[in-house]
Amino acid sequence: MNRPLLAYQLALLRQHGVTDVILACSYRVDDVRAALGDGSSLGTRLRYVVEDVPRGTGGGVRNAADLARGVVFVLNGDVLTDADLTAMRAFHDARGSRVTIFLRAVEDPRPFGLVECAPDGRIRAFREKPTTPEEITTNTINAGIYLIDAALLARIAPDRPVSIEREFFPSVVADGTPCFGWLAEPYWRDIGNPAAYRDAQHELLDGRVRSPLAPPGRAKAGSWLGDGVHIEQGARVEAPSLIGGGGQVGAGAHVGPHAVLGENCRIGAGARVHGAVLWDDVSVGADAMLRDCVVAAGARIGASAEIGPGVTLEAGAVVPERARLP
Repeated sequence: MNRPLLAYQLALLRQHGVTDVILACSYRVDDVRAALGDGSSLGTRLRYVVEDVPRGTGGGVRNAADLARGVVFVLNGDVLTDADLTAMRAFHDARGSRVTIFLRAVEDPRPFGLVECAPDGRIRAFREKPTTPEEITTNTINAGIYLIDAALLARIAPDRPVSIEREFFPSVVADGTPCFGWLAEPYWRDIGNPAAYRDAQHELLDGRVRSPLAPPGRAKAGSWLGDGVHIEQGARVEAPSLIGGGGQVGAGAHVGPHAVLGENCRIGAGARVHGAVLWDDVSVGADAMLRDCVVAAGARIGASAEIGPGVTLEAGAVVPERARLP
């Protein structure tokens, strides 16, 4: 929706009274800084801690632990959710927990880490990504949001990569530390692959995510248009859709539903863009057809080309006229 994913996490934290945020970073840190700055535009104080070498999910948190005090939220950076963090904190405090993990029940738990709990929510065991039916002992998964007593983070080795899921959590459960699973059913999606990333855009457009961040642009007939968008006569924008600032939609073109166009995208006459996510500066030729795909920045789609569901095109890609990528 033309915003950094982390902006949704910062807005969620701010909504629940968390305004002091530390980003544990290792990859393309300058790009993250350029996108988020100091966090003030989202009502947060944002600090960056950069790993000199990759330290794993636990080591990255440990690397930032010196700045943390008291009880801290820890969020995986690739999760889009509207979880009630205030309710999670109340659950944590009421049980005297020192580690609380947000759990989700899912139909197919195989791609996820499983968390087994007692009837009162106390965590009994962890099982990482089962590979056989016999290993599926529960359908509750680790959903990537934690409340942790910051003093416990000192247990994580500072000088080697550590997995928070495979090492830290099992160790604190094994030594009797009070650890609980908070089972809830808010909107939640791990956007760690292109299909999930695309689906998240559709669900944001549909209003399924209760985010304090409004869609960018002005609302018009169920869609959102950025500044300077030009829609030629005979073109159609079908809701819900979003067209970023400076976008151009040619005569007879059809954009939407569930289309998300970045800034300065150009859609040629008679082209159709349905369910697709286009990043900035994408050019789509006349009479081309794009369906349920993801097109990165600066790509050029030739006239009468067809890009089909599930296709992901890299930045700067060039698709010739009349080419077919089904």
